[in-house]
Amino acid sequence: MKWLDRLEKKYGKLAVKNLMLYIIFLTAAVYILTVSDPSGRFLSKLTLNPALVRKGEIWRLITYIFIPPTFSPVFLFFALYFYYLIGSALESYWGSFRFNIYYLLGVTATTIITLFTGGIGTPTYINLTLFLAFARLYPDFEVLIFFILPVKVKYLALLNWIYFAYVIIAYPLVDKITAVAALSNFFLFFGRELFDDLRRRKKVYNNRQRFRVVKGGLDETIHRCTICGITEKDDPKMEFRYCSKCEGDYEYCSEHLKTHQHIKK
Repeated sequence: MKWLDRLEKKYGKLAVKNLMLYIIFLTAAVYILTVSDPSGRFLSKLTLNPALVRKGEIWRLITYIFIPPTFSPVFLFFALYFYYLIGSALESYWGSFRFNIYYLLGVTATTIITLFTGGIGTPTYINLTLFLAFARLYPDFEVLIFFILPVKVKYLALLNWIYFAYVIIAYPLVDKITAVAALSNFFLFFGRELFDDLRRRKKVYNNRQRFRVVKGGLDETIHRCTICGITEKDDPKMEFRYCSKCEGDYEYCSEHLKTHQHIKK
């Protein structure tokens, strides 16, 4: 993304390092202050209410992102830990500046849409887009459901996409627009890559239909890693993907997808 490269060269020094740590700290502080205020007045001062913003309460444009996703202390602890895990992994992969931009785009889009539609802003969709980005970059990372069942995040991401689809189909118009707006950061960062993946998947499918032949009673291989040469016949469970950063159609196994040197023409 050339536009992002130019922004980073010009404003990279302004990036906030460990951004997710600050967000988690402030969310925990809001939780403590909210629990200490049975009247609920403190929490009501933080929500993104467009009518009150127009009356001068501009702090609401930011404070709503620190509202805890749950007020159960146990579930909140694990939720904040998971947010930190996701945020630190994204920042490690992209660098502080790009992670800042990704998060800021989600917040900005959600805030603007909420002000225009008159709904009540929520950080839920913003946090979900963080998880979708994490699952895109680390699809085989495993989490323990109920501390017992290991599940790869790519499958949990599929549930998130189903949830977004349900919101867009079944929820009121305000929620539909807010959900779509929150996804803007994901598609800005991964849209080109998703399009290339679809194009390559189509190419693989067409090649499979066109060139499938039988030699010695065995089909020719469809996938082959550019680095190690492993095919789907060597390991039927191996996953293969094309690299969007290599100039050309180069396919890699899951072990070399993140570790290979990008091929430039």
